[in-house]
Amino acid sequence: MASVIYHPAYRQYSFGEHHPFSPVRVDMTLDLLRELGHPVRPIAPEPATREEILEVHSDYYVRRVEALSAGEAVPDARDYGLGTPDTPAFRGMDEAARWHVGGTLAAARRVCEAGEKRVLQLGGGLHHARRNFASGFCVYNDLALAIRALLRHGLWVAYLDVDVHHGDGVQQILYDDGRAMTISLHESGKFLFPGTGDVHELGAGVGRGLKLNVPLEPMTEGRSYLEVLDAVVPRALERFRPGVLVVQAGADAHFEDRLADLMLTTRDYEAVFRRILGWADRFTSGRVLFTLGGGYSFHASARVWALLYLLVHDLPVPEETPEAWRRRWREAAGQELPLRFHDPEPSGDTVANRDEIARRNRQAAERLLEAVGPYWAGRSQ
Repeated sequence: MASVIYHPAYRQYSFGEHHPFSPVRVDMTLDLLRELGHPVRPIAPEPATREEILEVHSDYYVRRVEALSAGEAVPDARDYGLGTPDTPAFRGMDEAARWHVGGTLAAARRVCEAGEKRVLQLGGGLHHARRNFASGFCVYNDLALAIRALLRHGLWVAYLDVDVHHGDGVQQILYDDGRAMTISLHESGKFLFPGTGDVHELGAGVGRGLKLNVPLEPMTEGRSYLEVLDAVVPRALERFRPGVLVVQAGADAHFEDRLADLMLTTRDYEAVFRRILGWADRFTSGRVLFTLGGGYSFHASARVWALLYLLVHDLPVPEETPEAWRRRWREAAGQELPLRFHDPEPSGDTVANRDEIARRNRQAAERLLEAVGPYWAGRSQ
């Protein structure tokens, strides 16, 4: 049985009514699961302490977050990525961010202290926050903090990021750590924020060869995405032999997402999540920790994350969405919500040059595997 971590205080992490990183996405997910007959009964975490935040973030950065959170003026806030259009400052920001960190730390403790296998944190995934810099809606990096906690308990960690944006903050913080592998599949930084995540970003020092990036072409469809995922991830996990998988399960590679250009459907996400659960069984004795992340089509994100919940709990995927859910959330979503749980199969040639796109994605995966080969050849855990 999987454990679920969640607290209503996560809703405090909100940059305003019109900001895309909205707590409504998770509210819709919880309500969808309830209407499907699977109400979430979560474990409630505590917010992370200041001391825990300082294990990754510098004191001078945290002091600026705290000052803005208290409504104080911070003249150099933008030098630290704070108070920007992407990551606006708001009262209570420090505590709101610490709730999400606390949730992911609680999920890590369920794995390394309670011996649980599958843990789903219905929040977090703030993968852009760097040591001293807020970025991309992310203030504190809950993922890096949880990975550090798992490492302290002797579990080598493989971090897999399927958000459409590169997991740059997690990579930066762990760049020279030889006990943590990071794998990010994302739309190429040539076309999309944050502009990083090329195949040559391989890590440093003892972490060299353990930071893996597969930049994907815009308009990449599910078939090509899964081909690249299958080419890279099991090979990397077999070589690294981690003790646990940590997964950032952003839903923004969906074809309806308004902030990116990949073309995954809910069926593709089901295939991705089933693969990840299978790889956890094969390589980490079933130990896997999921967080949420990006996802800016409200109805797509709610279905993707409900799907993740169902699969983690070995529950069947329904054919239809409940009518009461569709009626209740129509206005928030700004459109009619789909009757079918899964997206319809694409009809006809929805993407021009799909064969060329798939070829370029294969080349990116091949370049990555060629680049890390020399580092893997002599590596032993």
